[in-house]
Amino acid sequence: MGSCKASYSVLLLYFFIGFCFVHQCFAIGAETNQSAQLLVDASEALSQKIPETLFGIFFEEINHAGAGGIWAELVSNRGFEAGGPNTPSNIDPWSIIGDESSLIVSTERSSCFERNKVALRMEVLCDSEGTSICPAGGVGIYNPGFWGMNIEQGKTYKVVLYVRSLESIDVSVSLTDSNGSQTLATANIIAAASDVSDWTKAEVLLEAKASNPNSRLQLTTTRKGVIWFDQVSAMPLDTYMGHGFHNGLVEMLADLKPRFVRFPGGCFVEGEWLRNAFRWKETIGSWEERPGHFGDVWKYWTDDGLGYFEFLQLAEDLGAFPIWVFNNGISHNDQVSTSSILPFIQEALDGIEFARGDRDSKWGSIRAAMGHPEPFDLRYVAIGNEDCGKHYYRGNYLRFYDAIKRAYPDIQIISNCDGSSHQLDHPADFYDFHIYTSANNMFSMAHRFDHTSRNGPKAFVSEYAVTGKDAGAGSLLAALAEAGFLIGLERNSDVVEMASYAPLFVNANDKRWNPDAIVFNSSQLYGTPSYWMQQFFRESSGATLLNSTLQMNSSTSIIASAITWQNAEDNRDYLRIKIVNFGSNTVNLKISVAGLESNSIQLSGSTKTVLTSSNVMDENSFKEPKKVVPIKSLFENAGEDMDVVLSPRSFTSFDMLIDSDNLRIAGTDSLYKSSI
Repeated sequence: MGSCKASYSVLLLYFFIGFCFVHQCFAIGAETNQSAQLLVDASEALSQKIPETLFGIFFEEINHAGAGGIWAELVSNRGFEAGGPNTPSNIDPWSIIGDESSLIVSTERSSCFERNKVALRMEVLCDSEGTSICPAGGVGIYNPGFWGMNIEQGKTYKVVLYVRSLESIDVSVSLTDSNGSQTLATANIIAAASDVSDWTKAEVLLEAKASNPNSRLQLTTTRKGVIWFDQVSAMPLDTYMGHGFHNGLVEMLADLKPRFVRFPGGCFVEGEWLRNAFRWKETIGSWEERPGHFGDVWKYWTDDGLGYFEFLQLAEDLGAFPIWVFNNGISHNDQVSTSSILPFIQEALDGIEFARGDRDSKWGSIRAAMGHPEPFDLRYVAIGNEDCGKHYYRGNYLRFYDAIKRAYPDIQIISNCDGSSHQLDHPADFYDFHIYTSANNMFSMAHRFDHTSRNGPKAFVSEYAVTGKDAGAGSLLAALAEAGFLIGLERNSDVVEMASYAPLFVNANDKRWNPDAIVFNSSQLYGTPSYWMQQFFRESSGATLLNSTLQMNSSTSIIASAITWQNAEDNRDYLRIKIVNFGSNTVNLKISVAGLESNSIQLSGSTKTVLTSSNVMDENSFKEPKKVVPIKSLFENAGEDMDVVLSPRSFTSFDMLIDSDNLRIAGTDSLYKSSI
């Protein structure tokens, strides 16, 4: 993320350009309406194919986006490792049911898992009979998950845990409300001492009899003795494509139709210190064996159930290309010298083999054992994140680049250094460009790549967003500025290959960054205006960009683009014209379309979609999740010449059904197919 250091893409020059640009936008004051004309030339000679990968998503483990977010695990600190390797340790957020007269709970290094040695020891002092009787509900421990578990009536949840005892056990595994007074589902693990004298895996399925968005998992007993627990997991059986992802959150990603998934960061890849950086080898294999780690940039523990394998699987499930960002021996505070970088290079090569290697290869065989015998389609890797200015970056980068290209010459490599205004001094297939700035400056950045060299590596705008007071907690103003910026990227898609918003998710209980595209808690979710803005571009990747020209008297507050695309659901072809009116005045726009056969634009079947609101700082919320969302209506005056009205502070898309008998995609012999 860009907050890790000053955004290297935000140049002082652009502040002044943005100021002057926006000053011009609003200098018109006295006019109520403005007039403009948009000329669209749909002829093949002036059109160009947009890259298949132009718009995608960037996932970073920030704001509990993964742990307690898209990864459907309900238990927080499931292996009792978050308190550190030394015991006794903090078991937070686990808590005790009962008091010191009835049980003693501690941690010790007695687990059967070599990389997760900490286990919980529960000594129960009360019993079901005798002089010290346990409370009716028993004593034990509970876990509230990530600010409450969302348990839904009729759904089934799988609880897996490891248990050991020298005596027979009778443990109640229950889902309850937040104070344990209402039981939503329960089952018992009953075993003789001989069955649990060594660590034993136990599984129960719990079907919820009621719903509660603030539930917890309880492990209780009324039997005296000592019980050890470790690696306690609870997950719904119903997950996205059965791969462990949160249905609702990932469905929102799928609705964007992303063409790539950049992961797992961001600063999460670097770490404040290398010892806390994301290391892919620690996140594969069975979940019980994953040690987890403390992400010291965003300040929370992750069990790494959402690991390298799962990120690759997520990209595949979304029909997107994975883009793996790996550590290049550099964190925020320490660096590995180029002369000592070889082990990090080998780790990257091993990671590529894990994703792409044959099932009989060393690392490919581990992937196959995890349930994916066929290789993942990994074509892109990024060497580090925002490290260009670091002392050892260029030396390390060149070593990584040479080694990867020798072993995998087809892999496309992304440099951290910005090549938009000058040529790079090192080889790369792409250069990374990040921009976090005000709304006015973001809108002016639509022209950032107009004069970029068309030779050399392409741009990957992997992080962009309006931030600061203009953004609020996700404002319409921010979305409009970003829409203008994306139209600029679309128009420059001969040099810009990929773009993604950041950050993607925020758990409302742990807001480390503001704003974000999707906001959620245990049971609710909504998209900010910036999320809905991205839906206007979901058909752009692989479409055909048409030549278009705006003619205006005095205003520069609007920007537009035009594409043609085919809807895979009805196999019909559409002309889409997108226009941002960033100004505070209504604009009367005359649209003229040339280059099509007469009457190619159909009179019916066309639509108009508008993103706007009564106040430019309006936001969505849990209370009003759709206060600012696109409104779709029929567009009845579609034709080669059209007069339309653009509301102030709005983003409008016109989708016009066209007769495509003679419409061809630039540079191809076939029509482009997409879906809506």
